Amino acid sequence: MSQFFQIHPDNPQLRLIKQAAQIVHGGGIVALPTDSSYALVCHLDDKSAVERLRRIRGVDDKHHLTLLCRDLSEIATYAKVDNRQYRLLKSATPGPYTFILEATKEVPRRLSHPSRKTIGLRVPEHAIAQALLEELGQPLLGTTLMLPGADMPLNDPEEIRNVLEKEVDLVIDGGSCSLEPTTVVDLSGSEPVIVREGRGAVGLFL
Repeated sequence: MSQFFQIHPDNPQLRLIKQAAQIVHGGGIVALPTDSSYALVCHLDDKSAVERLRRIRGVDDKHHLTLLCRDLSEIATYAKVDNRQYRLLKSATPGPYTFILEATKEVPRRLSHPSRKTIGLRVPEHAIAQALLEELGQPLLGTTLMLPGADMPLNDPEEIRNVLEKEVDLVIDGGSCSLEPTTVVDLSGSEPVIVREGRGAVGLFL
């Protein structure tokens, strides 16, 4: 049975954030709000939690999971970023974008794309997500809370709890989010490629 925390979307209660971080450290799966849609997140280094996350989402290891980072400096630990890429990242973070970049050796091999050695990264602009990242002191591994066969992500915390109460360890109710997923931009080549157009405007990259 999952726990259910009501956390203020602008001023997250530190006591609840600390409890959420303990659940993540213990191998838990957490549903939390972001600046795009709700997401499922887990500890970066917990192999069994990552496998559970993929199973809930219904995706295999060819599907990019995303590292949710606190800021640009954290992105640079996990991805190779040149000056051109850095300028683009700086103009679009924090915000509703996921960037595909070449992974560094800091990324566990099982998390980078098996054939391309790339990783998806983002810096969310949401107080709850940022507070949890700050408390953890490292990125979260995440994916849009879209169930197998669904056209839209789940957005209602009560519905998330009803549908996933036996699958996830914590649902954070931070109110409704956008129903649009992030805009995905592949920066691993010589020119930016828009992989998915979502909430983030694409004009920065054209």
